Amino acid sequence: MILKIPLPWLQLTYKKMRFFVALMGIGFAVMLMFLQLGLRDALFDSAVRLHRSLEADIILLSPLSTASIAMESFSQRHLYKALGYAGVESVSSVYVDFAVWKNLKARRARLIFVIGINPTDQVLNLPGVQQNINQIKREDVALFDQASRPEFGPIAQEFNQGETVIAEVRGHRLKIGGLFQLGTSFGTDGNLIMSDYTFLRVFNNRVDGLIDIGLIKLNPKANPNRVLNQLKRSLSDGVKVFSKQEYIEFEKNYWNTSTAIGFIFDLGAVVGFTVGTVIVYQILYADVSDHLSEYATLKAIGYTHNYLLKVVFQEALILASFGYIPGLAISLGLYSLVKSATLLPIAMNLSRAAFVLGLTTLMCVISGAIAMQKLRDADPVNSF
Repeated sequence: MILKIPLPWLQLTYKKMRFFVALMGIGFAVMLMFLQLGLRDALFDSAVRLHRSLEADIILLSPLSTASIAMESFSQRHLYKALGYAGVESVSSVYVDFAVWKNLKARRARLIFVIGINPTDQVLNLPGVQQNINQIKREDVALFDQASRPEFGPIAQEFNQGETVIAEVRGHRLKIGGLFQLGTSFGTDGNLIMSDYTFLRVFNNRVDGLIDIGLIKLNPKANPNRVLNQLKRSLSDGVKVFSKQEYIEFEKNYWNTSTAIGFIFDLGAVVGFTVGTVIVYQILYADVSDHLSEYATLKAIGYTHNYLLKVVFQEALILASFGYIPGLAISLGLYSLVKSATLLPIAMNLSRAAFVLGLTTLMCVISGAIAMQKLRDADPVNSF
């Protein structure tokens, strides 16, 4: 039995160098889409890591707060009101703000994100927090995020070596009593956790009782939606009331719609899609033009126009399939490079891989549909 090699494959691989260049061009477009979408998702994931770590079912914010990097305070009495509702088990307060960090050894200043919590409450589900929570019960002691950018200095390394680490935050000297892990984002380069008491000592312009985030834990037997709706109706005058997922979406929406960052990454993905479409169209158009007389011959001996359309369409699918592979491989390498350079949580996942594969296929199908118009010139009468 003789193995039949399909015509579309033979057409594409007849000029091997052109086929190789086509695959690299498609791979570049695929890589561009992967990079832009990966950075966008890393932006969202890094922006809500703190939100996901909060040990709460319902979140209270000031109506003036727009994102974690632009918080406004509200009165703690709104939070205490929630204790009067059936199903509410406990409440906790969180303070957040930015401060100037100074590494006393390097004498280098940098903005750091500071989180103030009550150490007697279980507020944050982050590696290292509960293990070191007793440390911040002491005055002027803080926990340092070991996933902060290296510009803050080798704090984690010095601490792990048993050295006493002292830093200056907003002109106030603090001792690093332990390490935890949260990570950087597009809005923050490093993080500190301290007790609410120490927080108010460092930020002596802040008023006790004016908090930034209110956390509400519900009784396991409570109906979360019912309690949430009750609080939204009764507390709506002074605060915003969110479920935990709504709070996460609130933050994502800020980065996606209120800043240029989300738009830029989406635009980059569109540009990659457009570039790939143009590349595939040029390849298919050139291929059809080079073999126009052969197509006319096939028509002359009885092959239909629809058969020729199928050949071009199959060529588009072959380009999509084989061009996707180098794009995916290059993207994996770039993700690793970006992660090590920026500390952003960028990684490949199945849903993004499938989505970009779908975009690549659509890109090639659109190009094939446009290039098919050239087949009308394959007229046996004009060719012979």
